[in-house]
This record gives sequence, C-alpha cells and structure tokens, in this order.
Amino acid sequence: MAGKLDQIFILLRDWLAHFLPAALRPAAEVVLGVIAIVCVFPGLFALTTVFERKGLGRIQNRLGPNRVGPFGLFQPVADGIKALIKEDIVPFSANAGVHFLAPLVLVVTVFMGFAVLPMGRNMVLVNMDSGLLFYFAMGAATELSVFMAGWSSRNKYSLLGAMRAVAQMISYEVVLLLSAVSVVMISGTLSLPAIVASQNTYSGIWPHWYIFTPWGLAAFVMYAIAGTAETNRSPFDLPEGESELVAGYHTEYSGFKFALFFLGEYLAMFSISGLGTTLFLGGWSAPFSFLTLIPSWIWFFGKVMVSIFVFIWMRGTLPRLRQDQLMNFAWKFVLPFTLLDLLVTALWRFMGEGWARWVVCTVILVAAYAVMGCLGLSRKDIGPRSYRYAE
Repeated sequence: MAGKLDQIFILLRDWLAHFLPAALRPAAEVVLGVIAIVCVFPGLFALTTVFERKGLGRIQNRLGPNRVGPFGLFQPVADGIKALIKEDIVPFSANAGVHFLAPLVLVVTVFMGFAVLPMGRNMVLVNMDSGLLFYFAMGAATELSVFMAGWSSRNKYSLLGAMRAVAQMISYEVVLLLSAVSVVMISGTLSLPAIVASQNTYSGIWPHWYIFTPWGLAAFVMYAIAGTAETNRSPFDLPEGESELVAGYHTEYSGFKFALFFLGEYLAMFSISGLGTTLFLGGWSAPFSFLTLIPSWIWFFGKVMVSIFVFIWMRGTLPRLRQDQLMNFAWKFVLPFTLLDLLVTALWRFMGEGWARWVVCTVILVAAYAVMGCLGLSRKDIGPRSYRYAE
C-alpha cells in the first residue's frame, strides 16, 4: 500500500496513457507530466501569496488578507481576476514585440527547469544524464528576459533596473553554479536523480545528506545566498527598489504581463528551492530511516515549502542592501569563499574516510570565514559609506 501511494502519480499517468495506442503513449506521458507541472506550481504560487501576506502580517503585527473568502483564502482568485481585466498599456515608443515576449520568456524558461527536477521516486519528467547542466542553461535565459523587459520599455527607470538586475543575477549566478560543482565533485554525476540516490543512504537512522558535511554546509549557505539574489528576493531586491527605480525593469508593465513577471518570480523561488533540496537536502529522501514509508513526493514538497517559508521570513526581517554592498559582498566574500570550498571539497574527497578530514575541512572553512568576514568586510571600501551634502 505504501509503495502504491508513493507511486500514485506514476500509476495515474500510466493508467491515463493506457487508453491511447502504443505508439502515442510515450508522447502522452510527457504531455501529462507537463500538464501536472503547469497546474501544480501555479497552484502553489497562489497559495504561497496568501501564506506570504499573512506571514508578513504576523511579523508586522497586523492581520493580512482576511476579507475575500474564509480567512482571505480567495484573495489570489481576486488578484488573478484583477490582473486579467486590467488594461494592458504599452508605451508609444516601446518595442512592442520585445515588450510582449519578455514576460513569456521568463515564465517559459523557469518552467523548463522543473522538467529535470526529481520530485519523488521515479517522478522526473526528463531524466537527463546532464540534467544539472540543462537546469543552469535554462536559468541563464532569465537574465535575457529581464534585459528585454527593461530595454524594450524605452524608460530610463526600466533600463537602469534591468541593468542592475542583470549585473546582480550574473554575479550571483556564478556562485550558484560553483556551489553546485562541489556536489558534482562528490557524487561524480550531473544527473539530478543520481545525486538524490547518492544521498539516499543512512547510518542507523541518520541520513547521508551533503548538508551534514563541512563542505556541504558551506556550499549550501553560499547557494542559499546566491539563490536569494538570483530570485531578486529581500534583502537582494535591488532591481525593483521603489525609492529610486519605481518598480525596476517592469515599471512599464501592467495587467496580465505584470502578473507573468510576478508568477515568474515565485516560480523561480520554487525552482531554486527544489534544486537546493535535490543537491544538499537529499531531494525526496526521508530525514530519518524510519520515515521512509511516507511517500517520497511529500518529503520533496515539504522541504521546498520550508525553504519558501525562510524566503518569506527573510523578507519580513532583513532590510534592503545598497547596490555597492550587494556587489562587494558577491565578489569579495561569497565568490572567494565558494572557490575555497571547492578546494575543501577536493580534500574531503581524497583524504578518505576518518575523523581527520572532518577536522581539517572544518578548520579551513571556519578560519577562512573569520578572516574574510571579520577582516575583509570591515575595510573602508566595503563598510558603511559617509555622505556629504551641498550647503
């Protein structure tokens, strides 16, 4: 019974495809998988918007949405209807074609990343040997969509917001990729299901997740920082700083096009959280060996939603950084620390089993954090800036 519940979606897909001729079944299975992804994650997006607004309201000692439907649960429906019926205004001097394509490119490329994420045992749409490489290739297209939106709007605020966003996303995408390289070095594969399988073992009741190693914890922290910046979430939401850029690269967007940008941001959160879960948190594997009877897809989506809660928590807690602080933090701390972690990962790989590699790797990382964090970021060129005003 537990096995059937774990594979319920696979069994349902096979049952539906069984009604078609044998030659059409492979294509039908792919189409059903695409439909499931296109339905599930936008549904989670709608629920997450309510969860976030109520969570931020709790943090700020207010109620949040509570008028539309019981406990405000129908608020996403009202927001969706509003986005659909609002007028779509395109600036007269804008490049209409590029202006129209930008949000579509963003949403489509984010959806493409879900195709290689293993969301449960045998639950991956496309099982590619180089799935991680495909994921990052698709993720790189989001910078193109952001620049398309800013440039096509013919608005200085939009263009500045797009340039800031592209600079931020490229800077932190390097860290995002390098933090994943450490996992590839240990697992020896670019296949995401294989990476999950390499962590799906236990010592007693304890799992062998990569986050429970010195190099894995350091890589996970760097990945989390880079993922937050990559999705333009607070405190890295500089591309849409209201005080100086109105709304950043989507200033000239309204109606359903703006809703697509909003959808793309949340889908990127799900995608980044899903990849982080796969690389460092064991993917769909259970946190304890005696909990393996619970369906694997529950563990995957549970870990993803915990990650989303952390995103929301940070938004309600941390103030926005300045642009110079954000870029200095990327190039003078996060990137060098990630490169050092690659060397530590190599040491971990070739020192063999035993306590010695735990001590050596931990000491190197802690010492590097102390030197780079306490001394490097305290220099005047990185620290607080003093302002002088004309009299």
